[in-house]
Amino acid sequence: MHPFLDHPGPLAFAHRGGDLGHPENSLAAFEAAVALGYRYLETDVHATADGVLVAFHDTRLDRVTDRAGAVAELPWETVRRARIGGTEPVPLLEDLLGAFPGARFNIDVKAAPAIGPLVEAIRRTDAWDRVCVGGFSDSRLAAVRAAAGPRLATSLGPREVARLRLSSLTGGLVGGRRGALLGGLLGGGAPYAGICAQVPERHKGVRVVDRAFVRAAHRLGLQVHVWTVDDPTRIRALLDLGVDGIMADRIDVLRDVLGERGCWAAGSA
Repeated sequence: MHPFLDHPGPLAFAHRGGDLGHPENSLAAFEAAVALGYRYLETDVHATADGVLVAFHDTRLDRVTDRAGAVAELPWETVRRARIGGTEPVPLLEDLLGAFPGARFNIDVKAAPAIGPLVEAIRRTDAWDRVCVGGFSDSRLAAVRAAAGPRLATSLGPREVARLRLSSLTGGLVGGRRGALLGGLLGGGAPYAGICAQVPERHKGVRVVDRAFVRAAHRLGLQVHVWTVDDPTRIRALLDLGVDGIMADRIDVLRDVLGERGCWAAGSA
């Protein structure tokens, strides 16, 4: 098991720091999550025009800050003046890694220019054991793995998730010419490169996570982390399926559900 996954019970992730009244992906949000007992923090990264790595979800500043413009087209000197929700500065990823040395970070790499700065930030902070990198691009994840090497944990890319889902639906046997062709396009029998599948319950109306999917992942030694779930009934149903982690905005709700089941394991970050 990779050290990132070394934690008793289901993993509870504070998605973008969680929603306890603080702006998303702000230092204040992460501080509140840690104060609540969260050890796993989820965030996103972009690089500014001059290569500075920031913990920020959107491509542009417009939605959540008092400034406008694409992060990748602006220098850090401009981005640092933006305020999330009008009050909180955009944090550097390296500052977050330093502020919470006991926390583990799940990091969604949002664009190719962020890959080099991300790997360098992990290297400078020696955060190899407490970072898992994910993303919605197979090519970006492949580039991260090539740059970082096997010591860095990553989640499955979209094609690997699709192959795992196909395997779960067919019992690992893809029948017929069409099935064989589809399996080949998705990677065939190649080993999975990640340590976990991080997926929504449904994608475009199609169910992704069910008991068969969880069992297929576990047979391969992969964990299943589901995002983003805030409803207590859905959280309980997913835990009943055997998922290994849940990402939530309402981190108070997730904590309470895990607590009622006796599997809330707060950590020191």
